[in-house]
Amino acid sequence: MLKGISPVLSPDLLKLLSEMGHGDELVLADANFPGVSVAARLCRADGLSVSTLLDAILPLFPLDVYADPLIMMQAAGADQLDPAVESGYLHVMRRHQPDAPKPLLLERSAFYDRSREAFAVVMTGELRIYGNIILKKGVIV
Repeated sequence: MLKGISPVLSPDLLKLLSEMGHGDELVLADANFPGVSVAARLCRADGLSVSTLLDAILPLFPLDVYADPLIMMQAAGADQLDPAVESGYLHVMRRHQPDAPKPLLLERSAFYDRSREAFAVVMTGELRIYGNIILKKGVIV
């Protein structure tokens, strides 16, 4: 047990976060995401929402200020994005990093390609479709 660190952060996830360097990307994936087939490194956080993990990760994780630090998936075909997903994530992010920008939206295939290049994918229990987000790590100063 560690003081001041959210209990929702598993030892495996804390290890991944500490191993990441500036510019490395972390995918917080919804429950439908093909994490096993996409991830170079996979961490499980079943039962947790992306918002819960964001709230636990962001006190420990600076966002990159030199590039788009937040990336979400665009809706495919006739699908519609639920605006509450992005606004909920931004609400949590801005509580920890008030200057956090709106996420860049990437086409579905481009998002999967970017996820293949990510440092790690965290599979969550997020059930909302298009509930995935990529965080780009910044510099700790």
